[in-house]
Amino acid sequence: MERQELEFLVRARKTGQALARRAWIVLAAADGEENKTIRDLTGAYINTVGKWRRQFAIDRLDGLYDEPRPETPRDAMHWSLRSMARAVGYAPSTIHRIWKVFGLQPHRTETFKLSSDPVFVEKVRDIVGLYMAPPEHARVLCVDEKSQIQALDRSQPMLPIRRGKVVRRTHD
Repeated sequence: MERQELEFLVRARKTGQALARRAWIVLAAADGEENKTIRDLTGAYINTVGKWRRQFAIDRLDGLYDEPRPETPRDAMHWSLRSMARAVGYAPSTIHRIWKVFGLQPHRTETFKLSSDPVFVEKVRDIVGLYMAPPEHARVLCVDEKSQIQALDRSQPMLPIRRGKVVRRTHD
């Protein structure tokens, strides 16, 4: 039954190329082929052949399908070379080369804040002006800090990483 499903995945026109190759790797392994021979047959890297053979052995057919990948690793703010390498099964040097080719720097971030308020500039000038030149005999106090409140979500969505740009997110 699994063999029929694997053969269907290899032949079906609507099967994604990556999934078809994984099925082909597993079928060749089932036929007793060695990793080097499978590599030559499928054009996959030797590490990729081993990875999908192991994945199939553990999770059977379900193991061949891509799982949604998180934007960042669990319990971390951003990907490092080593965490990305562990997550995808490649060497850190390979990840470094890929990032360099595409101009990616996921280990770096910048902040931004955009306001949709049409009179934002005027308001900023009023506030900054108050601090820079307070009225005579007046005390200027800042009471906008709320130390007991934890912001769980950013006020605006994170801007996606692009070639030559670092990840950008709001400062709040």
